[in-house]
Amino acid sequence: MDHQPVVTAVLFDLDGTLLPMDQNAFIHTYFGALARKVAPLGFAREPFLASMWKGTGAMLQNDGTRTNREAFWDAFASVWGEEARSLEAALVGFYGNEFNVARTVVGKVQPVRALLDALRARGLTLCLATNPVFPRVAVETRLSWVGLSFSDFSHVTTYETARFCKPSLGYYRETLAAIDKAPGECLMIGNNPVDDMSALQLGLSGFLLTDYLENETGVDISRYPRGGFPALVEFLEAQLGEKLIS
Repeated sequence: MDHQPVVTAVLFDLDGTLLPMDQNAFIHTYFGALARKVAPLGFAREPFLASMWKGTGAMLQNDGTRTNREAFWDAFASVWGEEARSLEAALVGFYGNEFNVARTVVGKVQPVRALLDALRARGLTLCLATNPVFPRVAVETRLSWVGLSFSDFSHVTTYETARFCKPSLGYYRETLAAIDKAPGECLMIGNNPVDDMSALQLGLSGFLLTDYLENETGVDISRYPRGGFPALVEFLEAQLGEKLIS
């Protein structure tokens, strides 16, 4: 009789998963604030935002030969010149301060703190598997909006250390190596069937959170365990065979 592998690690996406928000509203608010930050430094809004997207594209296409940080700044400097790399210090300051304006797009926060505490108390390894297109400080700031921090996770993916992005299987291989887990031990929870559920191709199990579903290409999601936050809690309780949060 076959037994389902025991889950010993849970990987959580951040934006739209632990952090309740609409991605488009977030990008609009975030980019607006960022453009205002860099305008006094001589960066016109539209060319600057275009170069930000170019840098993001370079990270999404990263093949593992350099960090995502290196991929971003190589692309950014190809537009503005090598001296533009000095902007990184200003962006670090932005993500620790003005970036907080984007908190206005955050929706109703679910009891994610209670859920993570309950999972950790049962010995599970928790990983924040957010697409690593942001520096560490930007991830720290976004986590703070839902009362979480890096200390809640054994590993967090950021652009300083990651060499791949979702939905690349390289991203999931790299992340599982960092937490020293086999695919069959891991559950990926996210709100994007392309970026997050691609993990299932490696042998992870998955749950698609639909409260802030991102499915612009209309992928068939009927094959995935899915639902809102209460359904996620029920799913985890069924996996672990016990009550997690009241």
